[in-house]
Amino acid sequence: MIEKWNLKLLYTSETDPQIQKDIDLSTKNVRAFVKEWKSNKEYTKDPSVLAQALNEYEKLETSTGICDKPMYYLALRYYLDQNNADIKAQKSKLADLCTKLGNEIQFFGINISKIAKNRQKDFLVYKGLKDYKHYLEETFRSARYILSDKEEKIFGLLYGTSHSNWAKMLNELLDKQKATILTEKLEKKEVNYNDITQYHHSLNKNVRDVAAKEFNRINSKYAEIAEFEINSILKRKQVSDEYRKYSRPDLSRHLSDDIDSDVVDTLVKVITQNFDISQRYYKRKAELLGLKKLGYHERNIPLPGANKEYSFPQALGLVKKTLGDLDPFFEDIVAQYSEEGQYDSFPAKGKSGGAFCISFSKTLPTYILLNFTDQLNDVLTIAHESGHGIHSELARKQNSFNCGYPTSLAEVASTFFEDFVLQEILKTTKDRKVEQAILDMKLNGDISSIFRQVAFYNFETELHHDYREKGFLTKEYISDLFCKHMKAYLGDVVEEDEGMRNGWIYVSHFRRFFYVYSYASGLLISKALQKMVKDDKKNIGYVKKFMESGSTQSPKELFKGIGIDIAKKEFWENGIEEIRTLLNKL
Repeated sequence: MIEKWNLKLLYTSETDPQIQKDIDLSTKNVRAFVKEWKSNKEYTKDPSVLAQALNEYEKLETSTGICDKPMYYLALRYYLDQNNADIKAQKSKLADLCTKLGNEIQFFGINISKIAKNRQKDFLVYKGLKDYKHYLEETFRSARYILSDKEEKIFGLLYGTSHSNWAKMLNELLDKQKATILTEKLEKKEVNYNDITQYHHSLNKNVRDVAAKEFNRINSKYAEIAEFEINSILKRKQVSDEYRKYSRPDLSRHLSDDIDSDVVDTLVKVITQNFDISQRYYKRKAELLGLKKLGYHERNIPLPGANKEYSFPQALGLVKKTLGDLDPFFEDIVAQYSEEGQYDSFPAKGKSGGAFCISFSKTLPTYILLNFTDQLNDVLTIAHESGHGIHSELARKQNSFNCGYPTSLAEVASTFFEDFVLQEILKTTKDRKVEQAILDMKLNGDISSIFRQVAFYNFETELHHDYREKGFLTKEYISDLFCKHMKAYLGDVVEEDEGMRNGWIYVSHFRRFFYVYSYASGLLISKALQKMVKDDKKNIGYVKKFMESGSTQSPKELFKGIGIDIAKKEFWENGIEEIRTLLNKL
């Protein structure tokens, strides 16, 4: 078992001469493709020529891409050592080259999107383009919003200064801050900003209140900067949307996620109409904790009994066993990741906080970042992130156009596996109080993934609307708006305090625009798949089929093929009722 990333699967170090060789080769390959197809537009007229061009593009993607391997390596190195100035500089310089090469080759997709409407069907039915059919469908669907090559280049070049640099600045300012907190032994300890929130979950009120005070101190310090940051990226978003003639701020997200706006609207409406569930949950949590009110920072406090500790080998073994019982292939993937150094398991100085799974391309290894601290929730995090990895491994069966999956599908596999691991833990739990604590932890996660994320979506929707109406939003206005939507799902038992008012400052979701609905949709779809497998274990085949499909179909069509209709409100209502049943049990 290797508990740190083995980046030698990519390069020996950041000074490995092979990095520059791969950058040079990628640049050469991209420019060779540009030279061949930039002036030759026969592929927009003849399906057979387009098939040849797409085959060549696919070959480029599976070999070097646009400096895929070097960029991937430097990104991974950065996640492990965010204070390393040399890595940041090297990564930034390569990102500039990638932007330049991306701008040089983007004409290809733009020209495909401009294929005359009366000819598009000829391309879609052509047998030689069968493997690219859904890519073409998506491209044709988005065509009306795609600008000319020169205009797209300008928007691409200005994205850094008008969006990403703003968000990165705020993130790095916060990350560099230190806080003095109390440990469980009530000893003072200095921690990084990203580590503060774990102390919000302490059963000791002194510990969590000191952590909250420090967290709020730092957020308040940067509130004015956050005000200008978020107004700047809202402006950039408005300019882009108006130039492209998007009818609503979230439409670009729906198009990129290959999902109908009607489906998202139905999901959001059904969950919002059932906010009484989340309100009841927090009221019940306060009762179980013996508190009349919860501070905003206290909404995730575990109940006593959910504090069983696991070593990393124990946790990994539990995940492997549970996944192996579903299908041996799943266990094999987790074992491979462990044996080859594709998990980075423990917290370290300079390392990124949280957890994620990253899969950069079809031909490069997947890596999973964890910050394991021996807690029960860390076991579930291994299952969750491994689920993303398994999804990515199965989707590699598709070509490079289809081997990924949209955000709308991203949380399905992860929550599917996470829930089965939790159920395995519950099977071996004999103590009623421990069972109640684990049930609460499960509900806490479900409420956060479904109701909290939809409250976030509602906040984002109103935020963009109000910005476009008013032209600038003060930090006080944004805080009022954020509190309005948080209280809608939390209810009166959670106090509107400084923590809630600062809540919009540090949430990275709002800088990526409207993807939060996918947490809710992913979990509810995953529950439907879980029910299918519990009803008949052979139905795990449908789950594998879904993951193997990559992005060969829209989510709507993909799930319809296995008997799930996500366009119907009844589907989402059934999933919500399962949460209500769990709450009644609590």
